[in-house]
Amino acid sequence: MPLSTERYSTADPSTPDGARVDEELANRVRARLVSEGARLTSRDIALAVREEAGTPLGDGEVLRTIRLLHREFLGAGPLESLLNRSDVTDVLVSGPNEVWLDRGHGLERAEVSFADEEEVRRLAQRLALAAGRRLDDAQPWVDGWLPENATGNTVRLHAVLAPVAADGTCVSLRVLRQTSHDLASLRRLSAFDSEICALLRSIVTSRLAFLVTGSTGSGKTTLLGALLGEVPSTERIVCVEEARELRPAHPHFVRLVARPPNVEGTGQVRMSELVRQALRMRPDRIVVGEARGAEVRELLDCLNTGHEGGAGTVHANSPAEVPARMEALAAHGGVERDALHSQLSAAIRVVLHMRRTARHGRHLAGIGVLRRFGSETTVTPVWEPGAGWGRESHRLLDMLAERSDAEEC
Repeated sequence: MPLSTERYSTADPSTPDGARVDEELANRVRARLVSEGARLTSRDIALAVREEAGTPLGDGEVLRTIRLLHREFLGAGPLESLLNRSDVTDVLVSGPNEVWLDRGHGLERAEVSFADEEEVRRLAQRLALAAGRRLDDAQPWVDGWLPENATGNTVRLHAVLAPVAADGTCVSLRVLRQTSHDLASLRRLSAFDSEICALLRSIVTSRLAFLVTGSTGSGKTTLLGALLGEVPSTERIVCVEEARELRPAHPHFVRLVARPPNVEGTGQVRMSELVRQALRMRPDRIVVGEARGAEVRELLDCLNTGHEGGAGTVHANSPAEVPARMEALAAHGGVERDALHSQLSAAIRVVLHMRRTARHGRHLAGIGVLRRFGSETTVTPVWEPGAGWGRESHRLLDMLAERSDAEEC
């Protein structure tokens, strides 16, 4: 179904003359809120409007201005309707007439446009403000999280201003939806078959520590959330995330969320620190939503201190590349190569690789087990779709059998 064409405007249709917000006032209010790092509430905006106006404003004029500035600062302009669509995962802007969306089948052009480059730049700066971040010529890029929108979804923002973005301001928005899947629903969506579904349940109940790998948008977080839903309800899961993505159906799921620095560069809470805090919260299992850097060190440390059955996600092109990827991430935390491989082989048992293709959608594309050869840790494939079980599949089955025998004893 074609999308309606829209042009971004700050005009308020509720007023007879469609009056626009005074641009100089809007710029002063924007600059004030950015410099103060103020929360974007009606009270904050009203105070900024009255103090920046320079002349007394009537209550009606203040209310109208606040309503328009809410749209100015909190709305996503013509992108709002795209972000609210249930099937959209990404919205990308690379120019006034270059707006694209992804509905799970690759990029397609959206019938939405901006008036000019300045409109795109202003929207990028407004979104950065809503995320509590700075975006200007001195800081020409931003990476942050927007507040939950009307549909309850969180949106990740990345933007780069011109001229760093050579062809004009670029905005990338990724929608993180609150909907969650269990293993049964993923099987119905053909992410894997019933045999693999049973195997995945066994991996969780046997408390084998695992990593879910794949590229951006491949379904790593979705699979991880479904697997965590299989953890027995008597166990406590403490999860460390960069954003609130995981929502497993589990009664004892505790989430710690990292916090970026504010516009003044203070107040940051790193994931590596939250992993250390998680260890003090009586966890049965510790989960790192996505290991991006130094927190790999703490993740491996805690998985080697008796917290079996932990999990995490890592960006990787294939299971075989996981050791090298973990090695690179651990280097940020000062972990030497030999120490990393030693910890990795002791901490992680299974790698589950997700992939998204136009033909098959998001699906489980491989299962591997970690093995140690001298000073090297490698990932040995044991199952792939189409090819089925490999010659080394007994290694995974042996691990599951060992855990089953231990539980019986």
